[in-house]
Amino acid sequence: MKTYQLFSPALIGGVALQNHIVMAPMTRCRAIDNIPNQLMAQFYGQRNSAGLIITEGTSPSLNGLGYARIPGVFTKEQVAGWRLITSAVHKGGAKIILQLMHTGRISHPLNMSDEAQILAPSAIKAAGQMWTDAAKLQDYPIPKEMTTNDIILTKAEYVTAALNAIKAGFDGVELHGANGYLLEEFLSPVTNKRKDNYGGNIANRCRFVIEVATAVANAIGKNKTGIRLSPYGVASDMPLYPEIEATYNYLSLQFNNLDIAYIHIVDHSSMGSPSVPLAIKQLTRKNFKNTIILCGGYDKEKAEADIESGLCNLVAFGRPFINNPDLVQRFENNWTLAALPTMDLFYTPGENGYTNYPNHPPH
Repeated sequence: MKTYQLFSPALIGGVALQNHIVMAPMTRCRAIDNIPNQLMAQFYGQRNSAGLIITEGTSPSLNGLGYARIPGVFTKEQVAGWRLITSAVHKGGAKIILQLMHTGRISHPLNMSDEAQILAPSAIKAAGQMWTDAAKLQDYPIPKEMTTNDIILTKAEYVTAALNAIKAGFDGVELHGANGYLLEEFLSPVTNKRKDNYGGNIANRCRFVIEVATAVANAIGKNKTGIRLSPYGVASDMPLYPEIEATYNYLSLQFNNLDIAYIHIVDHSSMGSPSVPLAIKQLTRKNFKNTIILCGGYDKEKAEADIESGLCNLVAFGRPFINNPDLVQRFENNWTLAALPTMDLFYTPGENGYTNYPNHPPH
């Protein structure tokens, strides 16, 4: 019988994991008033047989709360709510990392407090619409172009949020540099038209992301800091551009110099987006000596193959974890996975379509 590395212990940033299986970050919109709660603790606790859980995108500030009912980590109440979740996850032996997601221009005032601002590197409106509980679907607004002071304050908010995450019991943080949110908006010449040191050439467009990663790593430890990237991703109106490979080559070299714990690359091609070329993944592997997590469209066999080949160290699974809370056990025992449900309950409030999926019947 084949022995799978997938189920053997692993390390990330010096932290011991019970297996090589990562639960990917997935926005689920259950944080009423943007505060993590007991229902969320139940959801994450049900999935604590993973080696590592990366939380849903969590805002470092009022300005980053773009979506309805997403959590933050910038108030005492939010930190206390997250403690419920880290405790529930650690009880099963899993480790848990908080994903810091500032939504940038992907936002709407109806999802935010009156004192919040919708910020972006440049005042470029995203195509498309966003759900608001108050008025249903609404067009994205034109964001405010960040001033130098906005950039300084936003970096400080990331640092405070990362420190709060450690207070809440997390094993580290992941900076969300993917999917068209604030950090990726700085990386792309389509969304970043700045004329200062944060725009123009590749080094300038990467500057904000590298400065945020450096500041967070200095605050909580480089061994507790990771980043998620989506080269060739088109989510949130992010068109492709000619310098993609050169941009991510530069970034991976800089993150290697920073010696952060990991790079997490998401490939959305299984959901219809352009694929991340194998060459980009191989280049990242060549440039970056620490842990690489790959995510997107994996099954058990493909995950094992990419770990065995050395292309990555860990593999993240997203949608299969939604309705297979015991996904690790199903993989280990070759049990059938439950068919993915329709999306109509992915982002609705309440337990339906969230915590009410059963484990596989015992054999």
